[in-house]
Amino acid sequence: MRDLSSPAVQGSGAMKKWGFIAMHAAVAATFIFLLQRFALNASQESSLLWALTFAVCAAGLAYKQANR
Repeated sequence: MRDLSSPAVQGSGAMKKWGFIAMHAAVAATFIFLLQRFALNASQESSLLWALTFAVCAAGLAYKQANR
């Protein structure tokens, strides 16, 4: 029986963590882009800048949560 602290198990956990962070950032960026662009009628440049800002913030929050 394999030990839970084996490198293979730790590696898959790291992939899940980074996948979670990337997914969280992508969803936040998509949401804020669509909100800015279509609901608030902002310019494309402004919407992309806000999307990038929210993606970075969401990734930071997800990273902090994943390391708890």
